Amino acid sequence: MFERPSAGNQVVLVQVDFGEPDISERLEELQLLATSAGGTVVAEIRCKRKAPDPATFVGQGKVQEIAHCLRAEDGDVVIFNHALSGAQQRNLERALDARVVDRTSLILDIFALRAKSHEGKLQVELAQLEHLATRLVRGWTHLERQKGGIGLRGPGETQLETDRRLLADRVKLLKSRLEQLERQRSVRRRARARNELFTVSLVGYTNAGKSTLFNALTHAGAYCADQLFATLDTTTRRLYVGDGTTVLLSDTVGFIRDLPHALVAAFHATLEETASADLLLHVIDGASAAREQQTEAVLGVLEEIGAREVPQILVVNKIDLTHAEPGCERDEHARIDRARVSARTGAGLDSLRSAIAEYAAAARSGVPAAAGG
Repeated sequence: MFERPSAGNQVVLVQVDFGEPDISERLEELQLLATSAGGTVVAEIRCKRKAPDPATFVGQGKVQEIAHCLRAEDGDVVIFNHALSGAQQRNLERALDARVVDRTSLILDIFALRAKSHEGKLQVELAQLEHLATRLVRGWTHLERQKGGIGLRGPGETQLETDRRLLADRVKLLKSRLEQLERQRSVRRRARARNELFTVSLVGYTNAGKSTLFNALTHAGAYCADQLFATLDTTTRRLYVGDGTTVLLSDTVGFIRDLPHALVAAFHATLEETASADLLLHVIDGASAAREQQTEAVLGVLEEIGAREVPQILVVNKIDLTHAEPGCERDEHARIDRARVSARTGAGLDSLRSAIAEYAAAARSGVPAAAGG
């Protein structure tokens, strides 16, 4: 759907500072996004503005600077770490004579690259089409009425109207297929509920180490890599946590700040698995300087999908890089609310299993998880 920055694309990144406190972390994240999409970053351009320029987002002077940088670095793609309007994207591409990709399109593209399951591919395509619908005019500069004549006597629609109609038909079909898959998932959820299996979902910012932790706990061999959105398709495995207790543990898609609403909507059925869990393990990259902002971004998405009230343990991962001590902490109600682990070395995993077992035992007894004595 979107032409991705492939290996060989020379990418120029653009970050505008509107007064946010963590610009360096945002730019570092954009670098990871660009390389995750297959591009090679050749230059970065930063600037400060009070507000976006309505026509080009950055203003005419900065557009000229970007154009000069493209020529100097032999760049062919410009990636903005912001959401651009269709008109801004169109104006920039015309002025720069290069492909311009905004943050939303870039994230959608990475999702398209990572999706492996049938449902994942349908969800990504739906998100892409709904995003495309907001800027469909971009692909059509003629927009004149279809002319009559032999073989050209069309239905009286402009090309744009025809495309909108075809796009709407495809969106309707995708939603129908996804609703059918969601009904099948609901049946499986009810079966799990009848079996009284305690369900745990891993959530967290992308690249926080969820899949590595999932593998360390379950020995499942799920794909994990030091890249953004390495996991898209939910994987579920049984996990024995001691005291004769087995739970279901699910690894889910990672979140990111300013996650495109089209993606949240398209993946809503998958994300409902998170909202229906009995316990969330909110994995945090303890070695990241932006961990507080990343934590807030995840909590924002959990709020959006109705999972904010699900019991949650903050799992601070990568303590092998921060030299923190493994173990668990309790809140004022004696519930375990934080665990420090290293998914890579295994430090703290026994304590985490015990914490999960404590929550599962409390759920069976109908009493909130508290100190085990």
